[in-house]
Amino acid sequence: MDRVKILDKTFEKNIGHERILEAVEKLGREIYADVGDSVPLFLCVLNGSFMFAGDLFKVYAGPCEISFIKLASYRGTATTEEVKTVIGLNEDIKGRDVIILEDIIDTGITISHLVTDLKAYTPKSLKIATLLLKPDALRSEITPDYVGLEIPNDFIVGYGLDYNGFGRNLKDIYKIVE
Repeated sequence: MDRVKILDKTFEKNIGHERILEAVEKLGREIYADVGDSVPLFLCVLNGSFMFAGDLFKVYAGPCEISFIKLASYRGTATTEEVKTVIGLNEDIKGRDVIILEDIIDTGITISHLVTDLKAYTPKSLKIATLLLKPDALRSEITPDYVGLEIPNDFIVGYGLDYNGFGRNLKDIYKIVE
């Protein structure tokens, strides 16, 4: 599909599934090369990162664990700039290598909030892996350690990303048509 309609918006295909999987495999190799003999805890930020986390988990070559947290900061197509923790951390991360898996970093507000919160639990290391980065939208000092693809500041859906809860199931990524 080259175009999809989700609720009241139209989106056009922007990043194909094959390109997404290439980026995920590249991230898996980079992370594995960096962590060495460590057994990292991948911390998947729900809801958007579930596809990314699932695919990364399949290609990661070493022993690892995964857990999930849920944060909320978007309503419609815009950030509320308020970060709410909906589902919190259940694992003890003290002394662990933790890699946050984020679907997209745009303003950086959500990930900055999460990093600040997690540092209080004294992990051995805390790194960020994001499938997508919007450098032109960044408004925080956060620098991800691993980036799959840099993209323009367009509103996108698909591959876990949504518009008001819809579109997450698309295997490709689509950008909004203004």
